Amino acid sequence: MMGDAPPRDLGELAARIRAFAQERDWDQFHTPKNLAMGVAIEAAELMEEFHWLTPEQSAQLTPQTLQAVRHEMADVFVYLVLLADKLGVDLMAAAAEKIAINAKKYPADTVRGKATKYDKY
Repeated sequence: MMGDAPPRDLGELAARIRAFAQERDWDQFHTPKNLAMGVAIEAAELMEEFHWLTPEQSAQLTPQTLQAVRHEMADVFVYLVLLADKLGVDLMAAAAEKIAINAKKYPADTVRGKATKYDKY
């Protein structure tokens, strides 16, 4: 099932992940707390791939490192999709809402070219 063509949308991906977990009786472990922790743990594993690289090296990954990064990104994404599914959160809608909030916090004409937090400019 997981080796099929890529899912068409987040709903289909969530259904595939749900089925994968159910086949293994893992849903019992997929509490919001555990899934949120999984996101953080996998994000740390993603960061580990970049830990000792220079900025230049991080922009030009070797094929082997890029493959490892892809897999860690997928792990973060899978946990996040599972968490959203468990809590009934529409990630696409949440992302659009957050972009709108950030557009107000960080007006382009005020923050252009600055990496400063919104309350520091």
